[in-house]
Amino acid sequence: QVQLVESGGGLVQAGGSLRVSCAASGRAIGSYAMGWFRQAPGKEREFAAVISRSGGSTFYADSVKGRFTISRDNAKNTVYLQMNSLKPEDTAVYYCAASFRVAVSGRDYDYWGQGTQVTVSS
Repeated sequence: QVQLVESGGGLVQAGGSLRVSCAASGRAIGSYAMGWFRQAPGKEREFAAVISRSGGSTFYADSVKGRFTISRDNAKNTVYLQMNSLKPEDTAVYYCAASFRVAVSGRDYDYWGQGTQVTVSS
């Protein structure tokens, strides 16, 4: 079992930056690919980014590519999502999740955090 706890969300103006973190406990995250998803009010959850177990491979949704960067520190059992050039449409609850494979579908993820709110004002 892996427990995931997100932090670092908050309110930021459009064009600003924010970094959210996901701290894991219970098992080393080095065994998992780690993903970030987000869900805006009234919308379905959507994939944002994923990073492979070693961190050597990353993949992003088109909506965040070039603005967001996913990274991981396996020694600290933590995954990060650096978000730059934020837009109001990035407003959502951001969730991290762990999977045994690099995947973009939430159905492929076995463990989820509780989420952290990111609000981007215009």
